[in-house]
Amino acid sequence: MVNKEQIEQSFLIDKLTDSILNTISGDSFQTEVSRLTSIDLKIFAKKNDWNFDWRTEFIDIKKEVYKLTIINNPNIIQGLLSIAIEQDHIYINLLESAPFNIGKNKLYEGVAGNLVSFACKVSFQKGYDGFVAFTAKSNLIKHYEESLGAFHFKNQRMIIETEASKKLVQKYFKS
Repeated sequence: MVNKEQIEQSFLIDKLTDSILNTISGDSFQTEVSRLTSIDLKIFAKKNDWNFDWRTEFIDIKKEVYKLTIINNPNIIQGLLSIAIEQDHIYINLLESAPFNIGKNKLYEGVAGNLVSFACKVSFQKGYDGFVAFTAKSNLIKHYEESLGAFHFKNQRMIIETEASKKLVQKYFKS
């Protein structure tokens, strides 16, 4: 078996919202998640303050990369998600909020929760009963247990099971 690198996730679930919430106005904006395209990749570079090399995720045929945008505003990407379709679950390889959605001066809340919920939705669509796994940074294990209902499996592996997944999907995806 090939030993694949597992990135320790450090995304923060700031708030579970119905979509994403503007921190200045308090307005809620409906979002959509769609596949990242090669044209989108031009946006992502270290010089643009993104922390990860999304081109590497994009070209890996074992991964699917998605972008979160506000409906009717598809050119501004709020966050990115890379997942792998495993035999019985979805694995989150990488999740990152846009640089302007990180820290105390972030523009929108709910980005990470929205993307995790999308991974849960895909798990249900694939017949995996909502099972989603990811590798967490040690200091965020308790945060993921409390905010996502994930459980600490072993080492730094986190798993979101069916019931927690259902709650997340229902929160973000009404239909």
